[in-house]
Amino acid sequence: MPRLSRLALERATSSHDQIAAILGTELLKGLYTPGSNMPAEPELIARFQISRTVMREVMKTLAAKGFVVAKTKVGTRVRDPVYWNYFDADVLAWRVRLGLDDEFMKSLTEVRRSLEPAAAALAAQRRSPTDIAHLRECVRQMARADHTRQSFAEADLDFHLAIGSASGNPLMRSMASVIETALVASFAHSSPVDDPADHEATVNGHAAIVDAIEAGEEQAAAAAILKVIDIGVNRIDVTRKKQRGPQKK
Repeated sequence: MPRLSRLALERATSSHDQIAAILGTELLKGLYTPGSNMPAEPELIARFQISRTVMREVMKTLAAKGFVVAKTKVGTRVRDPVYWNYFDADVLAWRVRLGLDDEFMKSLTEVRRSLEPAAAALAAQRRSPTDIAHLRECVRQMARADHTRQSFAEADLDFHLAIGSASGNPLMRSMASVIETALVASFAHSSPVDDPADHEATVNGHAAIVDAIEAGEEQAAAAAILKVIDIGVNRIDVTRKKQRGPQKK
């Protein structure tokens, strides 16, 4: 599956990163029960043929992402998934590798529908001429006729990150990994570039967001970005229903 360059789908290059990715993916799969202990350190060292120092750094990484907690005289215990940091770029990348089911896609959409309209409304309050110029350029890039699914997804991501920047709220900008994961998953199924009419309508929808932001119309900006999100979700739903075929009554 084509990936967006910013998403950490291929970030794991060192032995530390590779092992963290393997164990993190196994945790996401449910191979280790919450409340139970991870395999003992000597067992993991033998499995991966690494030093104790590297193994301990891997566990520190998993602990920082909320997966495990080290307890003296007890071992490294798996935490309940409620503590796992799904906003972490690595965790989302590992989740993408496993495949995003309907329930997780629904969760991503709920987060986007909650946060992105607020970011657009703030951008309408705080935008600068530089912000507007950047957003217009993003729309121009999205309108190119030579896009592949991946290149369009890159341009789409740039647009949504620019909204976060224009909001003036650094926490809004920090939701980049959630947006990116949603785009990776959605464009794996279908993309506006698959249909020229859909492509044009999608570009126009993003241009409408910029129009509202430039005009300082907070509610219109929020509504416009919500419409874009929902159109994308509906596109995925239609594609998935076609892939599943007719449902038996």
